[in-house]
Amino acid sequence: MSTSPPSPVLSPEATALVNQTLGELSAQFDIVRTDMLIAGREVRIHHPRNADDLIDEQAYVEDERLPYWADVWPSARVLAERVATMPVDDRRFLELGCGAGLVSVAAAIAGFDVTATDYYEEALRFTALNVLVNTGALIDTRIGDWRRFPHDIGRFELVVASDVLYEQPHASLIAGVLDRTLTGRGSAIIADPGRVAAPRFVEECKERGMPAAILDRVPFEEGNIRQTIDLYEVRRR
Repeated sequence: MSTSPPSPVLSPEATALVNQTLGELSAQFDIVRTDMLIAGREVRIHHPRNADDLIDEQAYVEDERLPYWADVWPSARVLAERVATMPVDDRRFLELGCGAGLVSVAAAIAGFDVTATDYYEEALRFTALNVLVNTGALIDTRIGDWRRFPHDIGRFELVVASDVLYEQPHASLIAGVLDRTLTGRGSAIIADPGRVAAPRFVEECKERGMPAAILDRVPFEEGNIRQTIDLYEVRRR
């Protein structure tokens, strides 16, 4: 018998919005629902069935876009576990590259004031849906291109991202966004499974006066997947 807390009972207005959004997204995507336990609570994440089906060759040629956002990655699951149990203390929370929204869901469950960002508008729609389904809350979402991150987004006490260092240029881009969005006393947590840009990311943060250190190393095993997820903590000196 499950001992996880029950899912929230949504208001009629929230239920209607969930049904409307699911209907609109189902007209565009083949959607599946992945259920998982995060910090002892069952969460439901809607996302496209197969990310490969979403590859747009023209978009890749123009901007090297690949729909990584559509998968629920191990790094996101590890980061969501950590975020769900963190003290809130009225801190504003920003997620970079929210994808389907698992980490933002965990942050909303914990009680953070959440802003989710991604390069893809579709990812923001799924994230908003999944937060609403699991918490009944509406969160802020913003398009966030790391090369031209919006200057009016403000600063946050906690900034997080998962599996965003998969290309070398991302090291300086992510470090730059952290420098722009962290408050003086803020911190960031970046979950990474050993991607190629991680060592350079540490150097880029150091050069900006924001030392990055591995806070924890979390083994992840599921099916054929075997990874160790490094949780980097970044703080200003």
